[in-house]
Amino acid sequence: METVDFVIVGSGAGGAPLAANLAEAGYEVLVLEAGGDDTPDVYPVPAFHALASEDAAMSWDVFVEHYADEQRADRDSKRVPGKGVLYPRAGTLGGCTAHNAMITVYPHNSDWDGIAELTGDRSWGAGAMRSYFERLERCTYRDRPRMLPRQRWLARILAELPLVSDRYVNKSRHGFDGWLETRLADPALVVRDSALRTVLLEALESSLAALLGRPLSATEPLAAKTDPNDWETVKHGGEGLWQVPTSITATGRTGARERLLGAARAHPDRLTVRTGALACRVVIDEHGAATGVEYAVAPRSYRASREPSEADLGTRTVVHARHEVVVSAGAFNTPQLLMLSGIGPPEELARHGIACRVPRPGVGRNLQDRYEVGVVSEARDDFALLEGAAFRPWRDGDEPDSHWDEWKQGKGIYATNGALVALVHKSRPELRDPDLFLFGLPADFRGYAPGYSASLSQSRRRFTWAVLKAHTGNTAGTVRLRSDDPRDAPAVCFSYFDEGADDGPPGQGDVAQDLDDVVRGVEIVRELNRSTSDIFVEEVVPGPAVATREQLRRFVADEAWGHHASCTARIGRADDPMAVVDSEFRVHGVDRLRVVDASVFPRIPGFFVVLPTYMVSEKASDVILRSARERGTAPTHPSKEHA
Repeated sequence: METVDFVIVGSGAGGAPLAANLAEAGYEVLVLEAGGDDTPDVYPVPAFHALASEDAAMSWDVFVEHYADEQRADRDSKRVPGKGVLYPRAGTLGGCTAHNAMITVYPHNSDWDGIAELTGDRSWGAGAMRSYFERLERCTYRDRPRMLPRQRWLARILAELPLVSDRYVNKSRHGFDGWLETRLADPALVVRDSALRTVLLEALESSLAALLGRPLSATEPLAAKTDPNDWETVKHGGEGLWQVPTSITATGRTGARERLLGAARAHPDRLTVRTGALACRVVIDEHGAATGVEYAVAPRSYRASREPSEADLGTRTVVHARHEVVVSAGAFNTPQLLMLSGIGPPEELARHGIACRVPRPGVGRNLQDRYEVGVVSEARDDFALLEGAAFRPWRDGDEPDSHWDEWKQGKGIYATNGALVALVHKSRPELRDPDLFLFGLPADFRGYAPGYSASLSQSRRRFTWAVLKAHTGNTAGTVRLRSDDPRDAPAVCFSYFDEGADDGPPGQGDVAQDLDDVVRGVEIVRELNRSTSDIFVEEVVPGPAVATREQLRRFVADEAWGHHASCTARIGRADDPMAVVDSEFRVHGVDRLRVVDASVFPRIPGFFVVLPTYMVSEKASDVILRSARERGTAPTHPSKEHA
């Protein structure tokens, strides 16, 4: 039987950094990835992220329901009858970081402090968690401070010193030596297009007072004030205009895949990545300990694959873990694998003939997501910035594409994700943190439906303000098994808005208020668009027929979508029956089994879930390595200790 130190299921934002860190610390790690390792030509190009999400080599077409009530669900124009609403997932190395929009925005400090309060574990506090961001980031858009001590405690002290310039100490608490490069879009792109420039200047004018709270002094760099990841911005929860940091390098997209492959190249004797390997169950022995994973090497066997294989799974293999098994399969597939392994709600397991090994009713419950809608407007003329852009990879015989030539030099619109700036607001003044993230892009984006990626750029005079609502209150979403076959995608229902419930962890949002909060975001965009009426001739979506507040509420309830599923194996104390893991990621009731991915959050963090998940992975690395030292389990390949 194949034996390694750690088996990790999943190569996304949770699994990949963890696997790399464990291997670098000297342990033998096997990563099982159900998807392939294809790198289609749309993958590295930031502007083609929507195309990547529908690329047959990488995509899993999961369909979900927004409402359990089918009549309500059918009012969504994006819903496919008999299937549901497309929820793009990635069956590939790197998981959904292979097709996301690369937005890398720091969460709210309250997200971390809430976990610390819920669990009583102070290591989850906001100040401590910031260290993981500093460790993983390689910031390219801020000047590197002259003093960057390796000791985290000293760096934190220096960052808080008054009267010391950030040229000398890291007051921003950015990271400069990590594995995830972050950058901002080139502002010169906007200068090329007078219409876009006008739209963004109006956005700046409407938000400057909220952004600064006082006049900007001549000695303060504006970049610091529009940087959502700056520690001062994070601490004070500023509203206003933000630039949008992204995980993009001079050669394109970067993320979990690059971290994992880099570590595998450096340590081929320690880190093995096995693609096309569908995990079928976690093996649990008679003592209640996870000892390994049963899997099948069966490429494209998962039936959500764009081009699924009809072949039988064939022989199932068990790989043994000397130390631990870690499940990092994402908010849909982590609860699916736990339930297939006999860990979950007893009645759910019984329905599919699965013996219940560990009754945990919270597995697959508490599913959460953002709410998002698009306000699409038609400009008088095509945007000059988009002139000549084919928005597809250039091939021999194609018409010349100057934007492709720019991209090959790491420049131009293809080197961005399309979102140049964002407005951040509170939907209600009494809120502690801003909850609305409104970002503009020159495209026609109305949500996810089959073929959506091709329609984004069909018109060169459409502009979308995407309205994203964070800290939603709904905890009623569910992930349930369709069968006991690991090839079947689970049944997912979010139970949107008033169909949901807000009986989740303390500090959760208000489910009754969510709908009106999103409506407020649309109203803010409409106010902004009125000031640019010389640019836009009409609103296409929601459109002039959606005029009253009640009509807006109906539009949002029918058409909202999300793409940051999380919270389906949430952290909590052992006496909480709905908690699945403890504050050290250990599954309650099972030894040597942990979950490390976006499933573990008790409530959905910040605006975009990928960066918090990277931070969780870094924290889990420390927790697991410390636990290994305490058990006296030395690395198979002695190495310099993970810092």
